[in-house]
Amino acid sequence: MTKELNFKQELTAAFGQPISENPTQVMVEAAYRHHELDWRYLTIEVAPDGLEDAVKGAKAMGFQGFNCTIPHKVKVIEYLDGLGESASLMGAVNCVVRRDGQWIGENTDGKGFVESLCELTDPSDKNVVIFGAGGAARAIGVEVALAGASKITIVNRTVKRGEELTKLLDEKLPVEADFVPWDGVYAAPDGTDVLINATSIGLFPDVDARLALDVDTLREGMVVADVIPNPPATNLVRDARAKGCKVIDGLGMLVNQGVIGIRHWTGVDPDPAVMRAALEEVFG
Repeated sequence: MTKELNFKQELTAAFGQPISENPTQVMVEAAYRHHELDWRYLTIEVAPDGLEDAVKGAKAMGFQGFNCTIPHKVKVIEYLDGLGESASLMGAVNCVVRRDGQWIGENTDGKGFVESLCELTDPSDKNVVIFGAGGAARAIGVEVALAGASKITIVNRTVKRGEELTKLLDEKLPVEADFVPWDGVYAAPDGTDVLINATSIGLFPDVDARLALDVDTLREGMVVADVIPNPPATNLVRDARAKGCKVIDGLGMLVNQGVIGIRHWTGVDPDPAVMRAALEEVFG
């Protein structure tokens, strides 16, 4: 499963020829079967120099859309006809949908997170702390800001990347954003409503890794989220539950990304419980 989770050159299509099965494929096809949709979701590995041909081929063969991951999230924009609001702000696409014969790029990474967050709390006027400044942090930061968060603090070890993301949020979105260099153990400040790990710390096989976070600053009722899907119960998730926090694990974000993608492509609102059960079976 680890190899499948870590494809670096992957274009996953709504139709096509399979190369291998990955957890997202298992989840989405479980939804297709449950809703009796005559669709397929297949994983196709595409080298960077073949991306343009792959996108043209998907359109020629009648695909309704596709997902794409690194290293294609930025480059694919050159071959699309338009972008959704958040994808335009992020400058990255992970979901493409055919609308009126045109390829439109969306980004469901952050949207999936916000749907999970809204199940626990309204993001409006919330004070949010995000660990990391990579693609996941950027997507989540943009969507949380669009959902009405009042303040976002980016905590990152690399100053340049942290400042770049903070500048994007501060200048292009209606939110107060600041950057805190991650030097040593971070203490969540008083007034933090939502704390999010958007780094790869804790991802299999490094399951014993821990965020440099003072867990005693986690408070009962705070929402704590980890984007790591494997394992779903990371050390952060366990620590947060022990402190009485409301917890979002990485499966919640992954499921909601899938829900949004299926909705984009088919117009059907799939049952997230069916999709989560499929993922839980994959991860044991």
